[in-house]
Amino acid sequence: MTREEEIIKVHGNGTHVVILGAGASYASTLRNPEKNGKKLPLMRNIVDIVGLQDIVKELPEDIRAFKEDFEKLYSSLCKQGKYSWATTEIELRIYNYFKELELPDEPTIYDYLVLSLRRGKDVIATFNWDPFLYQAYVRNSELVDSPGILFLHGTVALGYDAEEGRAGPVGYFSKNTYNEFLPIKLLYPVDNKDYNSDPYIKGQWDGLANRLNVAERVTIFGYSAPITDVEAIELLQKAWGTPERRNMEEFELIDIRPQAEVRKSWKTFIHSHHYGYGNNFFESSLANHPRRSVESYHHWAMPLTPSEAFQEGNPVPQSFRHLHEMWEWYRPLVEAEDEFYKAKP
Repeated sequence: MTREEEIIKVHGNGTHVVILGAGASYASTLRNPEKNGKKLPLMRNIVDIVGLQDIVKELPEDIRAFKEDFEKLYSSLCKQGKYSWATTEIELRIYNYFKELELPDEPTIYDYLVLSLRRGKDVIATFNWDPFLYQAYVRNSELVDSPGILFLHGTVALGYDAEEGRAGPVGYFSKNTYNEFLPIKLLYPVDNKDYNSDPYIKGQWDGLANRLNVAERVTIFGYSAPITDVEAIELLQKAWGTPERRNMEEFELIDIRPQAEVRKSWKTFIHSHHYGYGNNFFESSLANHPRRSVESYHHWAMPLTPSEAFQEGNPVPQSFRHLHEMWEWYRPLVEAEDEFYKAKP
């Protein structure tokens, strides 16, 4: 199909789930640095970037040894139970560092992400604490109603009102209960994350499970499926099912690691050759078939005519300098969707 044909080819059904790991946020800051020049920490360097050195040097040597594996370091502190002063200060410093992160003014990978999916059927779930996804969600709402967003490990962008069971911008107040949306817990011991213990986190995982169960396309962006995150992988697998059950769906991997290594990490999710792989966002279905990723898969997997199996696609330009310029490119896609839904009985 040509670009024009892909724009007007709208289906109302089909879910695309995107799951983000730290690699997604890191890739975004490499392309467009954080607005105030702050570095995005990873688990291997969070002690140095956030400024936890003075705390770590006061800890026993066996715990200090995990300086470059922060999740193990934090878990060791929690296990021993006598370092509450350290865990409290670590949690506070990490929260304060991440809450100050801000997207730059120019379009970022996160803007591409929220504009490339559709509300009501698609969802983006992230393991990242940073506020980038939420900030992109808010600032692009001028053009579209963005897809659903889920925060599997919490986020500094949102708070939670336990009485209402609802999230909102941290520090704001609920219109129904007048309670403040309080900060969401970010850190859990790696060997016992127990996602069911926190009502907000449980709700996020339940939402992801519902979407994964019906998803026709899944994209994993920058999430390495670490062997330490046992509970997360078990929950994802339970919702997705076995490769034999998902023999018609498409699994997509965006990762800088070699293809064979990445595929091995996700082998229990992939049926045969039903997967895609790329080193960056712009090699993905999200960038090559924005807002039509499920439609494009239908045309490829079940073409109505032979020509539909060989699509040009509609790759989004990488050269946008301003959000309004970006919005003008996406606008025809959004308008075609509006026309489709208006015409539905």
